[in-house]
Amino acid sequence: MIDRRQPDRVMRVSNLRDFFRTSIEDVAARQRVTIEPDAAHYVVNMLTLFSRSEDLYEDDGAHYGLRPLALMLSDAASATSAVERNQLLQRIGDVALFVSGFFADSFARRAVDIDYYIRMGGNAYGTLSDEVTGTFRGNAFAPVYRELARKFQVLVDVLNEVSEGPTQTDFVRTFEIWRKTGSKRAAALMEQQGVVPLRKTRHH
Repeated sequence: MIDRRQPDRVMRVSNLRDFFRTSIEDVAARQRVTIEPDAAHYVVNMLTLFSRSEDLYEDDGAHYGLRPLALMLSDAASATSAVERNQLLQRIGDVALFVSGFFADSFARRAVDIDYYIRMGGNAYGTLSDEVTGTFRGNAFAPVYRELARKFQVLVDVLNEVSEGPTQTDFVRTFEIWRKTGSKRAAALMEQQGVVPLRKTRHH
């Protein structure tokens, strides 16, 4: 059960996992995109986990927050075992998807924009899929990571709508997101306002 009468778009839900599952299904249907069930289930579990700040943010005693993706990638490259490397790659993909899906507008005020997170997250899931293929764990998870890598932009579009609603649009920011990522949702939002975005043709 969801109570939508709270101010500032705060909603009380009796089951957060069910809320995310239903929201993703509804938005994916509205956007006319297909997400494999296992991948959608993975995203729902990740969102439910990260709804608890202690699971999203890192605390090393001196700093509390999100470790930059570039540093996480460096940690993965220098990992001493395949298990540690794969855990770090999964963390990169998960954090990149969560942040770009739920905090897209915040990138307008940052040096690193959303396209960087989409690229880093998609690459991390793709590498992780290759890493676990042929292993016992890979029999179940390699296809999921491959789908997450392949549909990363699609998932970002879906999560953007889950987080902010389909009608709230900052046009300039929407254009920036479309220009940098090719987001179909951003293009559709601009078309709703009478603007049809066109890609520049490269001349060779």
